[in-house]
Amino acid sequence: MKNWIKYTIAFISVMVFRLIPFRAPNVEPVMATLMPLSKTYGKVMVFIFGFLSIVLFDSITSGFGIWTLITALAYGFVGLGAQSYFKNHSGWKNYASYAVVATIIYDAVTGLTIGPLFFHQSFMVSLVGQIPFTILHLLGNVSFAIVLSPVIEKWLVAPEVKITSNEKIVLVS
Repeated sequence: MKNWIKYTIAFISVMVFRLIPFRAPNVEPVMATLMPLSKTYGKVMVFIFGFLSIVLFDSITSGFGIWTLITALAYGFVGLGAQSYFKNHSGWKNYASYAVVATIIYDAVTGLTIGPLFFHQSFMVSLVGQIPFTILHLLGNVSFAIVLSPVIEKWLVAPEVKITSNEKIVLVS
């Protein structure tokens, strides 16, 4: 039960943060939350976290479109990559490193394909527009990875305290 509760708290917290009005675009804790979750939850749950964080946000804000499918799938795959990478890695430096690589790949896949393929934008227009967007995305993801990801990891692996009927304290991990 604790895994579902922590997973749900993490998901709702990310969604609430993303709905803060007038915040800079792409400065959000999705990846920073997804990375430590990937150490605890299986591939399916991490994929769902990334996928649904995009789908539900779009459903509340901009509505659905082809961009929803592409970005949701891309974030799902970011989660799968994190699950694979963080089996053997931990710590803020690894979170920051993964955030850099995953953000660049995610932004290249989503930002350089959706405009040209579906909205008839030239590749150069997409590229030039993507550069400041990706810089901001990198600053947000790396900052959150350094500060937030280790805190979330500690929270996820912290043992639960239960008091038994004999009033003994039992740590459950």
